[in-house]
Amino acid sequence: MDPKLATALISGVLIVIALALIVWGWNNRKKRQSDWGRLAEVPARYESIEPLAVFPGTYVATTSEGDWLDRIAVDSLGYKAVSHFFVFSDAVLIAREGSRDIWIPAEDLTGARTESGMSGKFVEKDGLVVVTWNFNGKAVDTGFRTRYAEDKGSLLEAIQTVSDQPLASR
Repeated sequence: MDPKLATALISGVLIVIALALIVWGWNNRKKRQSDWGRLAEVPARYESIEPLAVFPGTYVATTSEGDWLDRIAVDSLGYKAVSHFFVFSDAVLIAREGSRDIWIPAEDLTGARTESGMSGKFVEKDGLVVVTWNFNGKAVDTGFRTRYAEDKGSLLEAIQTVSDQPLASR
């Protein structure tokens, strides 16, 4: 057998095995997190309410609070998506293209800060806005990258206005 052909076949088999292991691992993560529940439906009234602010950008991922490598797999929370971050007087909403929207009522918000990265995205110092909130009783961090760098501060201020209590900002 030609050595080049053998190398190509072995490489192909190793790639297929690696991809199968990735899929297997992700499916196991989904099974482990199956008791986390689903995202809350966005109440219909938000379709007619004017938001306080809107920020275009990229939804990065949702992870367990403080563990930026532990992605949440349920409801496609572990996948990046082009999105818009809406701030209302009593909630925030991340409208993700191709995935369910993330609606977070004010009482579930516990923190907002900037970070240089989390699972799936690493950027310059303080390049991501990270919102800490309670997802069905579990503390999680959600990362959002604003399209324009100058919007990060405005987004953090807007999130702070939603909460009745001061949000932690580590």
